[in-house]
Amino acid sequence: MHAGDCFRRGRGFHRRGLKTFDRYLLREWLQIIGLVLAATLGLLLVQVMYDDLFKLINAKATAVDIGWYFAVTVPSFLSIMLPLALLVSLLYALGQLHRHHEFTALRAAGVSLWRITAPVWLAGILCCGIAWWLNASVVPWSVEESRRIMERVEFTKQAKTLPLDRAGAVTSVAFDNRGAGRTWFFNRFSRFTQRGYGVTVSVLDPQRRERSRLLAAQAWRSETPRGWIFRNGRELIFDADNGDLVSTQPFAERICPDFDEDPQLMLLIDRRPIDLSFFELKRLIDYLDSIGSAEVIRYAVRYYSLLAGTLAPLIVIGLAVPFAVTGVRVNPAVGVSKAIGLFALYYLLSNLGGSLAVKHVLSPAMAAWLPNLGMAALAAWLFARLR
Repeated sequence: MHAGDCFRRGRGFHRRGLKTFDRYLLREWLQIIGLVLAATLGLLLVQVMYDDLFKLINAKATAVDIGWYFAVTVPSFLSIMLPLALLVSLLYALGQLHRHHEFTALRAAGVSLWRITAPVWLAGILCCGIAWWLNASVVPWSVEESRRIMERVEFTKQAKTLPLDRAGAVTSVAFDNRGAGRTWFFNRFSRFTQRGYGVTVSVLDPQRRERSRLLAAQAWRSETPRGWIFRNGRELIFDADNGDLVSTQPFAERICPDFDEDPQLMLLIDRRPIDLSFFELKRLIDYLDSIGSAEVIRYAVRYYSLLAGTLAPLIVIGLAVPFAVTGVRVNPAVGVSKAIGLFALYYLLSNLGGSLAVKHVLSPAMAAWLPNLGMAALAAWLFARLR
């Protein structure tokens, strides 16, 4: 039954007829968005399997590990899938109404476009809340947990042929704690023993001159006693004014309770922004900003992009409605082509914003919002043309 059958012409519509149309519109749309979400999820899952399945098999992962890895990875796609599924499904569902002249009948009877699409806008506000929840909770857990699974599987394989201190180790880890005046370097750091090997820690004065240096075979962070423990090493004392070595003292073990550096933060330094969760990005941004590193821009753009993505559902609806209402009555597959074009424009603006941020033309926050502002401006222009 078409929506036009539910209404009669006149000064307005019967309230029951409007509620019937709302249910009709939501039913038609939710059926499509379910199919689009399932199809998109399947495609993304195939891509992840193509990228990671061979790694897991090569690492001798069990069937349980492989299944759990892909199950944990799926939620990380949800924040990407939601705007895409919204756009494609709305273009299709609203395009169907347009092809069947239902929009024409409703608007000719005096119902405004805002009232016709009110259920969609309310659903969009709900999707914004879902997007925030995904970015702030579900996706960070998914990213961190899937990484832990992959690292554990790789460690299990390497531990069969390598010593525990070398299995799963990250090499050449450097960290500069400017606030405390300490610089760290590990020849390697094991994520599984949580110990660093071949450790050098330089203690600096306020002018960044070296006052002392700790050299140790091993070092790890301890909760009891609190601080860092260094084993089998030597402490070198320097004259900060001229850099001369003043004294050297070997030790079997030394506890430094005032050393509070977090090894997990140290290991985030060399990761790509896209590989970090929302909370990891924030931690790394705070650290890089404290030392004045130019690398902070890339991570800040990614961080603010996740925040800006919260409003993506409303922007998507703002684009889909005028496209569907003003489009020609052709095969709804044309809507899919429009969706691809819009997302291509979005990623073009996203790359442009990142480039401008690196060149200090835009702030990271503005660069992150540029794609959303551009698409929102396009949506406003399309709505203005409907009047």
